[in-house]
Amino acid sequence: MSFTSSMFQTVTGVPIMPIVGIMLGVAVVAALGVFFKPLLAGLVKAAVLVVRPRLSREEQAARRQLRDIKLMKKMINSAHGVTQTAELHSFASRG
Repeated sequence: MSFTSSMFQTVTGVPIMPIVGIMLGVAVVAALGVFFKPLLAGLVKAAVLVVRPRLSREEQAARRQLRDIKLMKKMINSAHGVTQTAELHSFASRG
């Protein structure tokens, strides 16, 4: 043992070398995490795509159109008065 480690061990009563080793290990893992962050982010994105693949453009368009139809029906049902309802019907017929 070196003089410094034996001095700290006698002062604090706790062996210092295992604590230093753990701290160095954590620092190395953190440095590797920062260095490989883009790679790790890409792996996470790939794993998400494997579990839940993206919708095709046609499926996205169909969902958007269904959402718009539901919104229009909701607006028509909540409309007050004949003129608002007729106006919303004309908007819906435009596509």
